[in-house]
Parts: sequence; structure tokens; C-alpha cells
Amino acid sequence: MIELWDRYFYMWHVLDWQTLMKWGWYIFVLDIPRFFIVEGIALYWSKFSRRKTKHLWEKAREDLLNEMPLVTVLVPGHNEGKHLFKLVQSMNRQTYKNLELIVVDDGSTDDTAIIARSFEKYGQIDRFISVKERGGKASAANLGLRYSNGKYVVHLDADSSLDSDAIEKVLIPFYRFENIGGVGGNLIVRNEEESLTTTMQFLEYLQSISVSRIVQSKLKIYKIISGAFGAFPREVLERIGGWDIGPGLDGDITVKIRKIDYHTVFEEEAICRTHVPVTWTALTKQRLRWSRSLIRFRLRKHKDVWMPDKNFRLINFMSFFENVFFSLVLDFLWFFYMFKIILTDPTFMLIWFPFKYTIYLAITFGQYMFAVSVNKDKKKLLSKLIYLPLFPIYMGYYMRIVRTISYLDELFFYDSYKDVWNPLKTSKKAKEYGM
Repeated sequence: MIELWDRYFYMWHVLDWQTLMKWGWYIFVLDIPRFFIVEGIALYWSKFSRRKTKHLWEKAREDLLNEMPLVTVLVPGHNEGKHLFKLVQSMNRQTYKNLELIVVDDGSTDDTAIIARSFEKYGQIDRFISVKERGGKASAANLGLRYSNGKYVVHLDADSSLDSDAIEKVLIPFYRFENIGGVGGNLIVRNEEESLTTTMQFLEYLQSISVSRIVQSKLKIYKIISGAFGAFPREVLERIGGWDIGPGLDGDITVKIRKIDYHTVFEEEAICRTHVPVTWTALTKQRLRWSRSLIRFRLRKHKDVWMPDKNFRLINFMSFFENVFFSLVLDFLWFFYMFKIILTDPTFMLIWFPFKYTIYLAITFGQYMFAVSVNKDKKKLLSKLIYLPLFPIYMGYYMRIVRTISYLDELFFYDSYKDVWNPLKTSKKAKEYGM
């Protein structure tokens, strides 16, 4: 054990500044400034401005409750019957009461129809729509939108449940700011105790959603209103033609809204608790699907965002650039550097790996403290500290490998159109029309 520590500290003497910058310039030039400095300043700025404008938030809440518009909670799903009880329970607990709950069954083969019809009979679901032939999530959402009556539409995944004030909180920004086309809610993993896989996702959601989306919203580059919990003015959804075929339909609809010059914001106090994959196999399949959307939508469908034409918006360009650069470009650069080290000096990996791990572990702890500072359930978060040493490996290796495989699959083989998450007939049409 002592010998291992001696080797570890020896590593710090071997790595001079020139070597560090040669192989790890991106750590000091990009990652540390991004995750510590930019996020820290943006979080402080967000909390400070929120406190300073508390009276405006209170007035926005009063305006909402004075108007009390009808709000449609729209839940499209496939084989989600087992989750409907928790969903209905969370709707009954909402502080905002002027709601209509519409559930659309997209060709399920489980007991969704029986369970939902029972809830509809007793008035727990306002309208249940059952489609015999599966058309995909976007098709189900658009069908539900057609039958909705609310001024605002809250899109919710069937395997999610909301905190009691979540609907109220997600609506307030529409009365606080002008020209808002969509508000994203805050997602927290609710089944984090089921496996190591779900615990890692719990930590990931804290960093990538609870913290990062506050920052993105404050910098006005918020690019994904999660399909699990997001609110939209009905007129905006109708103007953009609703949801297009996914995967990645949540990011796609956010871009469509931003392109017609509406703002999108994140509301960290609107809490949705979502069910995540329990096994590594299921998680890998999910993330392969999610990651393909970066190529399909950011580089193909919405390539006009990159073009300096009459509809060009610098803020949309910056949102795309941040996403593509940090997720795609740096992933490929990482592999390039790893292969270069292995080919030129493989023994250097014995020094470089523990050094990088130490740096990213420090960044992880810093980001986790940011998450604790913005989360109400601090006791629960602090109980997960023991898992943090695994997080740099989870994000830096497992997730990076999954993402990169997905990018290559989509770039060269258009695999998003072959994913059974959507019926193949709808994917075929989407490809035909460049969607």
C-alpha cells in the first residue's frame, strides 16, 4: 500500500508543465474553466438574481393563480400501464387544480388500456385515447394535442411522477418573462437505490440537469426541454406543428421553438421524479438512441442553424456549437490522444491515467457541491458521496465510449432510422422527408 502511494506521488514529479499541456491542454483550457468557473459564476448569478427579483416571482405566481388557465397534462406512452398509478397519484396531489389529464396509449401490448380505462371511469384521467397500431411517441403526443383544451400543455412521461407543486412551478415562468415558448422541469432519478446503474444515473442527472441546465438557461443556450417534463403554450405547439418523429424529439422540439424566436427556460424548482434503466444493457440502448439525435438533428435536420442567412440567430448557433464541440469534437479528440499515447509511449499511460482520474475526481466533487447547493434534499445527496469516485470512470469512459459508437453509427449508417423505439414504417417516412 505504501509503495502504491509512493508511486502515485512520484507521478506528480514526473509530469512537468510542458507534458501536461501537450497531452491535457483541454483539461486546463476547457474543462476546468467550464465546469468550475463558468458554472460557478452562472449558478451564483442565477441564485442572486432570483433572490433580488423575489417580488417579481411572487407577482408572476399571483398572476397565474388569478387567471387560473386550463392546463393539459399530456402523457403519451407505450406499455406504461404499471406506472399509471404513481402518475395519477401525483396529479391528485398538485397544488394547481385546473388540469385535464390526457393519456394516449400508443399500441401497447400490456394492460395499459384496462388500467387507464379504470382511472378514466372514476374521473382520475379526463381522456384516455387508445391507438391499436403503434405510431411512435411523437404520433401519440400529436394525437393527444389534437384533443387537448388547455392554454398550456405539460408533456409528461408515463414513468414519471411530480412533486406536489411541480405544475404550478413550471407555469410561473410564462408569467415572469416575456416571449417564452417552453419551460423545462428539473428531473431527479426516483429509483436510484435499485442498482449501481441507477445510482450512477442519479449522480449524472444532478450534474447534467439540476446544475448544467440552470447554467444553460442563464446563458440563454438551453437546448433540451426534457420529454419527461416540459411545458409549452398550446399556440406555440400548434404553430410549429407539434412533435416530429424521434429519437431526440424533446431536443428537436426545443430547437423548433427557438428557431421561431421564442425563448426557452429551465425551472429548477419544478421537480419531476423519473424512472431510469436498471441494467447496464438497458442504459446502453437508451444512450445509444439519445446520442444519435445529436447527428440527426444538430448536423442534419437543423443544419440551417449553422448558416448565416436572414433567419440566423447567434444564440442558437452558440447553443449548437457548445453541444457539438463538447460532446462530439472532444470525444473524438480524446480517442485520438489515447491512441497516440498508446502508440508512442504506452508506459506513460500508467502515469497519465491516475493523473487524469485525480483531476476529474476533483471536478466531480466540485460539481457535486454545486448540485448540493441548489437541491433541497441535501441529506439524500450527501448520502451518495461514497459513489463519487466511480463517477469519473462512468462519465469519462463508459459514457464516452457509448456516445462515440452512437455518433459513428449515425454518421455512417443512419442507425436512428433502424431503431425499434419507433415503428419502422414511421422511421422510413421520416428518412424520406429528411426528418
